[in-house]
Amino acid sequence: MTKQEIIAKLPYSKPFLFVDELLLINENRVEGIYTFDENSDFYKGHFKDNPITPGVILTEVMAQIGLVCLGIFLVNNKFNKNTSIALTSTEIDFLKPVFPNEKVTVISEKVYFRFGKLKCKVLMKNEKGDEVCNGTIAGMIV
Repeated sequence: MTKQEIIAKLPYSKPFLFVDELLLINENRVEGIYTFDENSDFYKGHFKDNPITPGVILTEVMAQIGLVCLGIFLVNNKFNKNTSIALTSTEIDFLKPVFPNEKVTVISEKVYFRFGKLKCKVLMKNEKGDEVCNGTIAGMIV
């Protein structure tokens, strides 16, 4: 399965699709990028006159790239419209703000994938290479 085919199988669409490109994917790791559009609705009310990306959106970006894309890759052709990936847990540390129009890179490493549960160690870096958040994300593929 190609990187574009994986993105096409994601169960999201604009404005809730947070994957621009996958840079690398294999059975143990995925790396992808996303650029935050300054016109996204969540910026309109998140810190008046000084918008920053909400932590829940940063978590979603890490989950879409680091968990869902990797999960689709791991189950390969068994992922279809009747397959779901449900988030089961997150533990994220937020280290730096992410501003409108920033491009981020998400790097995720599989901790384990068994009995339909995928757990990953994830981190997000900004364009300068600074780590902006990190943690673990887990989900069930059903």
